[in-house]
Amino acid sequence: MNIIYNYGMKTKLTLEKLYKTHSDFAFFFQNGNGKPVFERNCDVFSSASLIKVPLLLAWAHLERQGVLDQREICCLDDEPQVQGAGLSWLLHARQLPFHDVLMMMMALSDNLCTNLVINRIGLERANLVFRDVLGLENTRLERKMMDFKARQRGLDNWIGALDCARFFDLFEQLTPQERAWMLPMLCVQPDCLLMRRIELDSQVFYHKTGFIPGVLHDWGFTDRSRIFLLTQKVTDQLAMLEIFGEAGRLMVESQV
Repeated sequence: MNIIYNYGMKTKLTLEKLYKTHSDFAFFFQNGNGKPVFERNCDVFSSASLIKVPLLLAWAHLERQGVLDQREICCLDDEPQVQGAGLSWLLHARQLPFHDVLMMMMALSDNLCTNLVINRIGLERANLVFRDVLGLENTRLERKMMDFKARQRGLDNWIGALDCARFFDLFEQLTPQERAWMLPMLCVQPDCLLMRRIELDSQVFYHKTGFIPGVLHDWGFTDRSRIFLLTQKVTDQLAMLEIFGEAGRLMVESQV
C-alpha cells in the first residue's frame, strides 16, 4: 500500500522516485527514538553480499555458546579459490585466525573468506541459527558465494526486509565484548551506496553493502540513525545510485 504522503517532504520525494523506478525496494529510516519510516513493495530480496550480516551474527551466537572461536586458525586453501570480491586468494600467508577471515568477509566482502566461514559454521546450522535463534523469517542461505552451478539449479541466498529491521535490535543485544570486535569490521569497507559524497563529521557509519547485477543494497547505522535500502530488478543503475545518495542524506539532515 502506498502511504508515502504520511512522511516528510524529503522522504516523500525519495520514495516517489523509488516507486517510479518500477524496481522492488524496501526502505527503512529511523532517527534517534523517533517513529521509523518503513516503506516497501517487496518483502524478500536476493541477498547479494548482505547475507554476510546474519552470518556474522550467527558466528557471534555460536562463539557465545562455545562452539566457535575467532582465534581458531583457518587455512585459506580449505575452500576452492573463488574470486570476485575480496583479495584473500592473492595472499601469500595461507593461514589466518578466523577473526581476520571474518573481518575480510565484512570489510572487503571477500567471497573466499565468506565460504570459509560458511564451511566452518555449516550451511544448515547457519539456517537453524537464523531462524531459531536470531528470529529471522525470510533470510536463508542456500549456496556458497560464486557457486554458479548451484545458482543454475535454482539455489540462491535470500534476505527479508523485516529481517533487516531486526538486525538493528540484534546488534543492540550484543555484549560489549562482542560489539568491540564486530563493529570495527562494519566501518572500514570501501563501498558505500547510502553515504556517497556525504560527510558524517564525528559520526561513524557501520554498514554492509550488497551488489550484483540488478541488485543494490546498503544496510547500516550510526549512533543516531538506522537506515537501509534494498533494491532488486533495477534496470537503471546510475539513477538508483542517485536515489541511494538522496536517501543517505537523511542521516545528515534528519528530516523525515
